[in-house]
Amino acid sequence: MNNLMIMTLIFYTICFILMILTLILSKKKINEYEKMSPFECGFNMKMSPRLPFSLHFFLITIMFLIFDVEITLIIPMIMTWNFCNLKYWFLSCLFFLIIIIMGLYYEWTQKMLKWTI
Repeated sequence: MNNLMIMTLIFYTICFILMILTLILSKKKINEYEKMSPFECGFNMKMSPRLPFSLHFFLITIMFLIFDVEITLIIPMIMTWNFCNLKYWFLSCLFFLIIIIMGLYYEWTQKMLKWTI
């Protein structure tokens, strides 16, 4: 066998053994209400410790991240137009931009871009 295959097999075997050992030797937790709840001088909590979070704000943030990554993929396309066959470069850029525009259109039709309170 190849040395790389042997080293990979040894690596995966060691990882598997360590994973099994941690499962066997780990302390089992018993979920008790008293230990899982915060201590408030003997009183029950009056409200939930979780703050409300706007799901719409979360979706806008995810859309920003997706389009930000897409912009970072567009910039190298602009830089490489001198080094590539123009026909294939144009088709790949057009295909990529169509995917971006279709995603934006889908978000628009689902009214995810409309900020309502």
